[in-house]
Amino acid sequence: MAEPTPRLAPTAPSSQLLAAGQNDYRIDLLGLGRDALIAEMARLSLPRFRADQLWHWIYHRGVTDFNAMTTLAKPLRMALAETHQISRLAVSRRQESDDGTIKWLFRLADGNEIETVFIPEDDRGTLCISSQVGCTLNCHFCHTGTQRLVRNLTAGEIVGQLMAVFDDLNDWPSGRDDRYVTSIVMMGMGEPLYNYDNVRTALKIIMDEAGIALSRRRITLSTTGILPQMQACGDELAVNLAVSLHAVTDELRDILLPINRKYPIADVLQACREYPRATNARRITFEYVMLKDVNDSPADAEALVKLIAGIPAKVNLIPFNPWPGSVYETSSDAAIEAFARVVMRAGYASPVRKPRGRDILAACGQLKSASERLRRSQRQDQAETA
Repeated sequence: MAEPTPRLAPTAPSSQLLAAGQNDYRIDLLGLGRDALIAEMARLSLPRFRADQLWHWIYHRGVTDFNAMTTLAKPLRMALAETHQISRLAVSRRQESDDGTIKWLFRLADGNEIETVFIPEDDRGTLCISSQVGCTLNCHFCHTGTQRLVRNLTAGEIVGQLMAVFDDLNDWPSGRDDRYVTSIVMMGMGEPLYNYDNVRTALKIIMDEAGIALSRRRITLSTTGILPQMQACGDELAVNLAVSLHAVTDELRDILLPINRKYPIADVLQACREYPRATNARRITFEYVMLKDVNDSPADAEALVKLIAGIPAKVNLIPFNPWPGSVYETSSDAAIEAFARVVMRAGYASPVRKPRGRDILAACGQLKSASERLRRSQRQDQAETA
Protein backbone atom coordinates (compact mmCIF):
# COMPACT_ATOMS: atom_id res chain seq x y z
CA MET A 1 0.00 0.00 0.00
CA ALA A 2 1.38 3.39 -0.95
CA GLU A 3 2.47 5.70 1.84
CA PRO A 4 0.12 8.68 2.19
CA THR A 5 1.41 12.04 1.04
CA PRO A 6 1.34 14.62 3.86
CA ARG A 7 -1.19 17.40 3.45
CA LEU A 8 -0.54 21.02 4.28
CA ALA A 9 -0.30 21.25 8.03
CA PRO A 10 -2.45 23.58 10.12
CA THR A 11 -0.79 26.61 11.66
CA ALA A 12 2.33 25.56 13.53
CA PRO A 13 2.92 26.33 17.20
CA SER A 14 4.08 29.92 17.68
CA SER A 15 7.52 28.82 18.88
CA GLN A 16 8.07 26.81 15.71
CA LEU A 17 6.92 29.70 13.49
CA LEU A 18 9.27 32.01 15.37
CA ALA A 19 12.20 29.73 14.64
CA ALA A 20 11.16 29.20 11.03
CA GLY A 21 10.49 32.82 10.19
CA GLN A 22 7.49 35.01 10.80
CA ASN A 23 6.52 35.03 7.12
CA ASP A 24 7.17 31.34 6.52
CA TYR A 25 4.31 29.13 7.60
CA ARG A 26 6.08 25.86 7.03
CA ILE A 27 6.62 23.93 10.25
CA ASP A 28 10.25 23.95 11.36
CA LEU A 29 11.49 20.50 12.35
CA LEU A 30 14.61 21.92 13.98
CA GLY A 31 14.16 21.88 17.74
CA LEU A 32 11.44 19.24 17.84
CA GLY A 33 12.45 16.60 20.37
CA ARG A 34 12.31 12.95 19.39
CA ASP A 35 8.80 12.42 20.81
CA ALA A 36 7.55 15.60 19.14
CA LEU A 37 9.00 14.54 15.80
CA ILE A 38 7.33 11.12 16.11
CA ALA A 39 4.05 12.85 16.91
CA GLU A 40 4.43 15.13 13.88
CA MET A 41 4.93 12.12 11.59
CA ALA A 42 1.91 10.41 13.16
CA ARG A 43 -0.16 13.54 12.48
CA LEU A 44 0.83 13.17 8.83
CA SER A 45 -0.15 9.46 8.93
CA LEU A 46 3.48 8.45 8.48
CA PRO A 47 5.07 5.53 10.34
CA ARG A 48 7.49 5.87 13.26
CA PHE A 49 10.54 4.90 11.20
CA ARG A 50 10.14 8.06 9.12
CA ALA A 51 10.83 10.10 12.24
CA ASP A 52 13.95 8.01 12.85
CA GLN A 53 15.10 8.64 9.28
CA LEU A 54 14.52 12.37 9.57
CA TRP A 55 16.32 12.46 12.92
CA HIS A 56 19.37 10.84 11.31
CA TRP A 57 19.44 13.27 8.39
CA ILE A 58 18.83 16.38 10.53
CA TYR A 59 21.01 15.69 13.57
CA HIS A 60 23.62 13.19 12.41
CA ARG A 61 24.21 14.34 8.85
CA GLY A 62 23.28 18.01 9.23
CA VAL A 63 21.12 18.02 6.10
CA THR A 64 18.65 20.88 5.57
CA ASP A 65 17.40 19.95 2.08
CA PHE A 66 14.70 17.27 2.04
CA ASN A 67 15.70 16.40 -1.52
CA ALA A 68 19.06 15.15 -0.22
CA MET A 69 17.39 12.66 2.15
CA THR A 70 17.74 9.73 -0.20
CA THR A 71 16.24 7.12 2.15
CA LEU A 72 12.87 8.91 1.82
CA ALA A 73 10.73 8.33 -1.26
CA LYS A 74 10.84 11.23 -3.70
CA PRO A 75 7.10 12.08 -3.42
CA LEU A 76 7.48 12.26 0.37
CA ARG A 77 10.54 14.50 0.07
CA MET A 78 8.65 16.86 -2.21
CA ALA A 79 5.62 16.94 0.06
CA LEU A 80 7.67 17.62 3.18
CA ALA A 81 9.50 20.46 1.45
CA GLU A 82 6.16 22.16 0.82
CA THR A 83 4.91 21.96 4.40
CA HIS A 84 8.05 21.76 6.55
CA GLN A 85 11.57 23.13 6.74
CA ILE A 86 14.83 22.64 8.65
CA SER A 87 16.07 26.11 9.43
CA ARG A 88 19.48 27.56 10.13
CA LEU A 89 20.36 30.69 12.08
CA ALA A 90 21.50 33.57 9.91
CA VAL A 91 25.02 34.86 10.55
CA SER A 92 25.10 38.64 10.98
CA ARG A 93 28.79 38.75 11.78
CA ARG A 94 31.69 36.38 12.31
CA GLN A 95 34.81 37.49 14.19
CA GLU A 96 38.00 35.59 14.84
CA SER A 97 40.35 36.53 17.66
CA ASP A 98 44.12 36.57 17.48
CA ASP A 99 44.06 33.53 19.81
CA GLY A 100 41.78 31.51 17.50
CA THR A 101 38.53 32.13 19.38
CA ILE A 102 35.57 32.61 17.01
CA LYS A 103 32.43 34.59 17.81
CA TRP A 104 29.25 34.50 15.75
CA LEU A 105 26.48 37.07 15.93
CA PHE A 106 23.36 35.16 14.88
CA ARG A 107 20.23 36.95 13.69
CA LEU A 108 16.97 35.30 14.72
CA ALA A 109 13.79 35.23 12.65
CA ASP A 110 12.24 38.10 14.63
CA GLY A 111 15.29 40.34 14.12
CA ASN A 112 16.84 39.83 17.57
CA GLU A 113 20.45 38.72 17.77
CA ILE A 114 22.55 36.49 20.02
CA GLU A 115 26.23 35.65 20.33
CA THR A 116 27.89 32.23 20.35
CA VAL A 117 31.60 31.60 20.96
CA PHE A 118 33.94 28.74 20.00
CA ILE A 119 37.11 28.32 22.07
CA PRO A 120 39.70 25.98 20.51
CA GLU A 121 42.34 24.35 22.66
CA ASP A 122 44.99 21.70 22.02
CA ASP A 123 42.93 18.81 23.38
CA ARG A 124 39.34 20.02 22.89
CA GLY A 125 37.06 22.62 21.39
CA THR A 126 34.38 24.22 23.53
CA LEU A 127 31.29 26.00 22.25
CA CYS A 128 29.64 28.58 24.52
CA ILE A 129 25.90 28.68 23.79
CA SER A 130 23.30 31.32 24.69
CA SER A 131 19.88 30.54 26.17
CA GLN A 132 18.15 33.95 26.11
CA VAL A 133 18.14 37.18 24.14
CA GLY A 134 19.66 39.46 26.74
CA CYS A 135 19.53 38.63 30.43
CA THR A 136 17.36 39.42 33.42
CA LEU A 137 19.95 38.97 36.16
CA ASN A 138 21.77 42.33 36.01
CA CYS A 139 25.00 40.94 37.40
CA HIS A 140 27.05 44.02 38.15
CA PHE A 141 30.31 42.86 36.59
CA CYS A 142 28.82 41.25 33.46
CA HIS A 143 28.45 43.00 30.11
CA THR A 144 25.55 40.75 29.08
CA GLY A 145 23.75 41.77 32.24
CA THR A 146 23.54 45.35 30.99
CA GLN A 147 21.38 44.20 28.07
CA ARG A 148 17.71 43.89 28.96
CA LEU A 149 15.98 40.54 28.65
CA VAL A 150 13.98 40.37 25.43
CA ARG A 151 12.82 36.75 25.44
CA ASN A 152 13.77 33.13 25.91
CA LEU A 153 15.29 31.26 23.00
CA THR A 154 13.32 28.37 21.54
CA ALA A 155 14.76 24.87 21.65
CA GLY A 156 15.46 25.19 17.93
CA GLU A 157 17.40 28.41 18.43
CA ILE A 158 19.48 26.81 21.18
CA VAL A 159 20.42 23.65 19.30
CA GLY A 160 20.56 25.74 16.13
CA GLN A 161 23.63 27.57 17.42
CA LEU A 162 25.53 24.29 17.62
CA MET A 163 24.33 23.16 14.21
CA ALA A 164 25.24 26.44 12.52
CA VAL A 165 28.72 26.18 14.02
CA PHE A 166 28.97 22.57 12.80
CA ASP A 167 28.15 23.92 9.32
CA ASP A 168 30.84 26.60 9.57
CA LEU A 169 33.54 24.29 10.94
CA ASN A 170 32.60 21.36 8.69
CA ASP A 171 31.89 19.12 11.70
CA TRP A 172 29.32 16.91 9.96
CA PRO A 173 28.58 14.06 10.22
CA SER A 174 28.39 14.19 14.01
CA GLY A 175 30.36 11.80 16.18
CA ARG A 176 33.61 12.06 14.21
CA ASP A 177 36.80 11.59 16.21
CA ASP A 178 38.33 14.65 14.56
CA ARG A 179 35.47 17.10 15.08
CA TYR A 180 36.29 20.58 16.29
CA VAL A 181 33.45 20.96 18.80
CA THR A 182 33.98 18.37 21.52
CA SER A 183 32.10 20.01 24.40
CA ILE A 184 29.53 22.70 25.03
CA VAL A 185 28.88 25.08 27.90
CA MET A 186 25.58 26.80 28.54
CA MET A 187 27.40 29.95 29.59
CA GLY A 188 26.42 32.43 26.89
CA MET A 189 23.78 35.12 27.06
CA GLY A 190 21.05 34.50 29.62
CA GLU A 191 20.33 32.27 32.64
CA PRO A 192 19.68 28.74 31.31
CA LEU A 193 17.51 27.70 34.24
CA TYR A 194 15.14 30.60 33.60
CA ASN A 195 14.49 28.93 30.23
CA TYR A 196 14.68 25.40 31.52
CA ASP A 197 12.01 23.72 29.37
CA ASN A 198 13.60 24.82 26.09
CA VAL A 199 17.15 24.18 27.37
CA ARG A 200 16.10 20.67 28.44
CA THR A 201 14.61 19.90 25.02
CA ALA A 202 17.69 21.23 23.22
CA LEU A 203 20.17 19.34 25.40
CA LYS A 204 18.24 16.09 25.03
CA ILE A 205 18.47 16.54 21.27
CA ILE A 206 22.20 17.23 21.52
CA MET A 207 22.78 14.17 23.75
CA ASP A 208 20.71 11.75 21.66
CA GLU A 209 23.02 8.94 20.55
CA ALA A 210 21.37 8.63 17.13
CA GLY A 211 21.99 12.28 16.31
CA ILE A 212 24.57 14.80 17.49
CA ALA A 213 25.57 12.32 20.20
CA LEU A 214 27.43 14.63 22.56
CA SER A 215 27.89 12.95 25.94
CA ARG A 216 26.39 14.60 29.04
CA ARG A 217 29.91 14.48 30.46
CA ARG A 218 30.86 16.95 27.73
CA ILE A 219 28.07 19.39 28.62
CA THR A 220 28.21 21.98 31.39
CA LEU A 221 25.30 24.17 32.42
CA SER A 222 26.16 27.37 34.26
CA THR A 223 23.67 28.94 36.64
CA THR A 224 23.58 31.65 39.26
CA GLY A 225 21.64 29.20 41.42
CA ILE A 226 17.98 29.05 40.41
CA LEU A 227 16.91 26.57 43.07
CA PRO A 228 13.60 25.23 41.72
CA GLN A 229 15.27 24.05 38.50
CA MET A 230 18.65 22.87 39.85
CA GLN A 231 17.25 19.58 41.16
CA ALA A 232 15.27 18.98 37.97
CA CYS A 233 18.39 19.64 35.89
CA GLY A 234 20.29 16.97 37.81
CA ASP A 235 17.43 14.47 37.70
CA GLU A 236 16.49 14.92 34.04
CA LEU A 237 19.74 15.88 32.31
CA ALA A 238 22.57 14.90 34.68
CA VAL A 239 24.92 17.32 32.91
CA ASN A 240 27.85 18.97 34.64
CA LEU A 241 26.89 21.91 36.83
CA ALA A 242 28.74 25.19 37.17
CA VAL A 243 27.56 27.70 39.76
CA SER A 244 28.38 31.41 39.54
CA LEU A 245 29.38 32.23 43.11
CA HIS A 246 31.74 35.23 42.88
CA ALA A 247 31.45 36.27 46.53
CA VAL A 248 31.68 34.74 50.00
CA THR A 249 29.16 36.97 51.79
CA ASP A 250 25.53 37.66 51.01
CA GLU A 251 26.20 41.38 51.40
CA LEU A 252 28.67 41.42 48.50
CA ARG A 253 26.86 38.84 46.40
CA ASP A 254 23.67 40.91 46.69
CA ILE A 255 25.56 43.65 44.85
CA LEU A 256 27.41 41.52 42.31
CA LEU A 257 24.51 39.13 41.63
CA PRO A 258 21.18 40.65 42.69
CA ILE A 259 19.52 37.22 42.33
CA ASN A 260 21.26 36.41 45.62
CA ARG A 261 18.51 38.34 47.42
CA LYS A 262 16.12 35.60 46.30
CA TYR A 263 18.51 32.64 46.45
CA PRO A 264 21.21 33.41 49.06
CA ILE A 265 24.55 31.65 49.29
CA ALA A 266 23.59 29.12 51.98
CA ASP A 267 20.55 27.93 50.00
CA VAL A 268 22.51 27.68 46.76
CA LEU A 269 25.27 25.64 48.42
CA GLN A 270 22.72 23.32 50.00
CA ALA A 271 21.25 22.69 46.55
CA CYS A 272 24.76 21.91 45.34
CA ARG A 273 25.19 19.35 48.13
CA GLU A 274 21.96 17.72 46.99
CA TYR A 275 22.68 17.90 43.26
CA PRO A 276 22.22 14.41 41.76
CA ARG A 277 25.38 12.60 40.64
CA ALA A 278 27.75 15.12 42.20
CA THR A 279 30.81 13.00 43.01
CA ASN A 280 34.56 13.39 42.95
CA ALA A 281 34.39 12.17 39.36
CA ARG A 282 31.60 14.64 38.49
CA ARG A 283 32.51 17.68 40.53
CA ILE A 284 30.50 20.87 40.69
CA THR A 285 32.40 23.86 39.36
CA PHE A 286 32.22 27.10 41.31
CA GLU A 287 32.93 30.10 39.10
CA TYR A 288 34.62 32.99 40.83
CA VAL A 289 35.43 36.17 38.93
CA MET A 290 38.48 37.93 40.34
CA LEU A 291 37.76 41.61 40.99
CA LYS A 292 40.58 43.81 42.23
CA ASP A 293 40.17 44.83 45.89
CA VAL A 294 36.59 43.50 45.91
CA ASN A 295 36.66 39.73 46.42
CA ASP A 296 40.26 38.66 45.86
CA SER A 297 41.96 38.67 49.27
CA PRO A 298 43.44 35.59 51.01
CA ALA A 299 40.73 36.04 53.64
CA ASP A 300 38.11 35.72 50.90
CA ALA A 301 39.81 32.52 49.76
CA GLU A 302 39.76 31.11 53.29
CA ALA A 303 36.07 31.92 53.58
CA LEU A 304 35.37 30.30 50.23
CA VAL A 305 36.88 26.94 51.15
CA LYS A 306 34.87 26.92 54.37
CA LEU A 307 31.67 27.59 52.45
CA ILE A 308 32.13 24.74 49.97
CA ALA A 309 33.48 22.21 52.50
CA GLY A 310 32.09 18.75 51.82
CA ILE A 311 30.97 19.47 48.25
CA PRO A 312 32.76 17.55 45.46
CA ALA A 313 33.99 20.65 43.70
CA LYS A 314 36.60 22.63 41.89
CA VAL A 315 36.92 26.42 41.73
CA ASN A 316 37.41 28.18 38.42
CA LEU A 317 39.13 31.51 39.01
CA ILE A 318 38.18 33.92 36.25
CA PRO A 319 40.22 37.08 35.77
CA PHE A 320 37.72 39.88 35.19
CA ASN A 321 37.38 40.70 31.51
CA PRO A 322 36.94 44.47 31.09
CA TRP A 323 34.21 45.95 28.93
CA PRO A 324 33.33 49.56 28.07
CA GLY A 325 31.80 51.30 31.07
CA SER A 326 32.62 48.64 33.67
CA VAL A 327 33.53 49.91 37.14
CA TYR A 328 35.73 46.96 38.09
CA GLU A 329 39.38 46.11 37.46
CA THR A 330 41.06 42.77 37.03
CA SER A 331 42.87 41.35 40.05
CA SER A 332 46.66 41.29 39.77
CA ASP A 333 48.40 38.06 38.84
CA ALA A 334 49.93 37.97 42.31
CA ALA A 335 46.52 38.28 44.00
CA ILE A 336 45.07 35.53 41.82
CA GLU A 337 48.02 33.23 42.53
CA ALA A 338 47.76 33.82 46.28
CA PHE A 339 44.02 33.14 46.19
CA ALA A 340 44.58 29.92 44.22
CA ARG A 341 47.19 28.68 46.68
CA VAL A 342 44.73 28.93 49.58
CA VAL A 343 42.08 27.00 47.64
CA MET A 344 44.52 24.33 46.52
CA ARG A 345 45.87 23.85 50.06
CA ALA A 346 42.30 23.04 51.08
CA GLY A 347 42.23 20.23 48.53
CA TYR A 348 40.28 21.89 45.72
CA ALA A 349 41.55 22.29 42.19
CA SER A 350 41.59 25.97 41.33
CA PRO A 351 42.52 26.49 37.70
CA VAL A 352 42.79 30.06 36.49
CA ARG A 353 40.72 30.47 33.35
CA LYS A 354 42.88 31.89 30.61
CA PRO A 355 41.07 34.86 29.03
CA ARG A 356 40.18 34.06 25.43
CA GLY A 357 38.82 36.33 22.74
CA ARG A 358 39.17 39.58 24.68
CA ASP A 359 40.04 41.50 21.52
CA ILE A 360 36.62 40.66 20.04
CA LEU A 361 34.67 40.92 23.34
CA ALA A 362 34.17 37.15 23.35
CA ALA A 363 35.59 36.40 26.80
CA CYS A 364 33.60 35.41 29.86
CA GLY A 365 31.19 38.20 30.86
CA GLN A 366 31.73 40.20 27.67
CA LEU A 367 28.93 38.88 25.46
CA LYS A 368 26.38 41.43 24.36
CA SER A 369 24.73 41.35 20.98
CA ALA A 370 26.30 43.87 18.62
CA SER A 371 22.91 45.04 17.42
CA GLU A 372 22.02 46.18 20.94
CA ARG A 373 25.33 48.04 21.20
CA LEU A 374 24.63 49.66 17.83
CA ARG A 375 21.15 50.74 18.89
CA ARG A 376 22.59 52.35 22.01
CA SER A 377 25.26 54.23 20.03
CA GLN A 378 22.61 55.42 17.59
CA ARG A 379 20.48 56.71 20.47
CA GLN A 380 23.51 58.57 21.85
CA ASP A 381 24.26 60.10 18.44
CA GLN A 382 20.65 61.22 18.12
CA ALA A 383 20.71 62.77 21.58
CA GLU A 384 23.92 64.67 20.82
CA THR A 385 22.52 66.09 17.58
CA ALA A 386 19.12 66.98 19.04
